[in-house]
Amino acid sequence: MLSCALALASCSGVQSALDPAGGDALRIYWLAVIMTVGATLIFFAVTGLLLYAIFAPPERRAWLGGRNTIVYGGLAFPIVVLSMLLPYGLIVMRDTDVRMPGALPIEVVGEQYWWRVRYPGEDERPAFSTANEIVIPVGRPIAVSVTAADVIHSFWIPNFGGKIDMIPGRVNSLNFTAERPGIYRGVCAEFCGDQHARMAFDVVALEPSAFEAWRTNQAKPAPEPDLPQLVRGRELFRTGGCGSCHVVRGTEANGLFGPDLTHVGSRRTIGAGQFPNNVGTLAGWIANTQHIKPGVRMPSYGSFTGEDLRALAGYLESLK
Repeated sequence: MLSCALALASCSGVQSALDPAGGDALRIYWLAVIMTVGATLIFFAVTGLLLYAIFAPPERRAWLGGRNTIVYGGLAFPIVVLSMLLPYGLIVMRDTDVRMPGALPIEVVGEQYWWRVRYPGEDERPAFSTANEIVIPVGRPIAVSVTAADVIHSFWIPNFGGKIDMIPGRVNSLNFTAERPGIYRGVCAEFCGDQHARMAFDVVALEPSAFEAWRTNQAKPAPEPDLPQLVRGRELFRTGGCGSCHVVRGTEANGLFGPDLTHVGSRRTIGAGQFPNNVGTLAGWIANTQHIKPGVRMPSYGSFTGEDLRALAGYLESLK
């Protein structure tokens, strides 16, 4: 039991169901702990009786074959244990994933192999889209509506509770509340193709005031470049055909196939959680997408020179 407790204590972090950061996750955590402890106690009890029946002298183990053993051990004990665990589990499930009044709506679409995230308009705030990153306020209920654009995916944020399937043509929902600030990791939990294992996203829980500032900035169009290199990067973005797949609000780029890049420089990672977001990783991603993450829909742009890549990546990094 001590080793089990130590193992549970060590299972913490940004992608751990054993480190709950919300009420639903905490209830599921305790359900798992109670079920595990109960199963462990039953296992040791049954194993002990089995070893006793095998190795004890015949005159000492005679009582194991009596009627009382069957009545109490085989009938009464499982009825009592299951009668306690079943209602507890049903109550936990009833109180989990309940949409609360005033919940912040967020729409997420799973695609091969990234996440399209949309914040609908609310209280005269305009709608906007982002990708591979979900930013939420601490203490406010969140209502996430999920679907898929191509194949079945699965939306899972271990620190906030259960997972839910993302099915093309169907909208499912997941509700939770973040109770402490932090950065948490979400993943696709349903095999969806070659790059399934590289399909992650960040959940950034901010204090309400910081979230409102982030939301206000995200709804704005892309900032104008203020350096010659950035102006050149924007021109390369335009002439390279990037705008046919990506949208950058405030420019002529209005593609809807790929992620919204209006504020791509403000995101923590690129490639659906694969690399830190900076000029170097952006340039490498543009030049060698198919080498870094084979099978994604974006082609590699190996025709760009090193200077071109620095200018283009610098422009994208400036979109904050």
